[in-house]
Amino acid sequence: MFQLIELRNNVGIRPSLFKLEQTRAIKEVLNAKLANKVLYPHGLCIALHDIVQIGESFSFPGDAGTYTSVLFRYIVFRPFEEEVIIGKVRRSSPDGVWVTLGFFEDVFIPETYLQSPHRFDPEENCWVWEYTDGLETHNLYMDEREEIRFRVVKIEFNDVAKGSNTAADSEELLPMKIIGTISEPGLGLLSWWKEDNI
Repeated sequence: MFQLIELRNNVGIRPSLFKLEQTRAIKEVLNAKLANKVLYPHGLCIALHDIVQIGESFSFPGDAGTYTSVLFRYIVFRPFEEEVIIGKVRRSSPDGVWVTLGFFEDVFIPETYLQSPHRFDPEENCWVWEYTDGLETHNLYMDEREEIRFRVVKIEFNDVAKGSNTAADSEELLPMKIIGTISEPGLGLLSWWKEDNI
């Protein structure tokens, strides 16, 4: 789920940071630049792990800052395909279910990847798994804030630099979106699979 990647960057340090020790100033600049941002094709940047190498600093005429070549390692969030993760239902729509992991909210489970048979309840605004135990059918609702176990199908990256004009566009143009599935035994709401309910 979390990976350690190695990157090299020319880090610009403004004069306001000159009072700090160089390593600390570099750490502040790197975290301000990368933390909570999606870096293609690596994933969501979480935090600086360590600095591997600091090169020589240089400056340009007319620029009061300095620039330093830095080799560093960063922690990123990028689950691998087939990984099973637990999150919470954020919201539902006729297209599928959106899930939050707390620090990452762009997990989508399309309608085709839900447990079958299923239906969308427009009054409750949630999906319902119509589970049959052989004797009768039970309506199992996927309410908001319920814990859900899903398997990662794929990760999509989009270039959002161009921006979007509508809410629908902004949902389609998320910088990083995880597509998940719950259409297998053991996946779905955790409450569905408690031992006393089996």
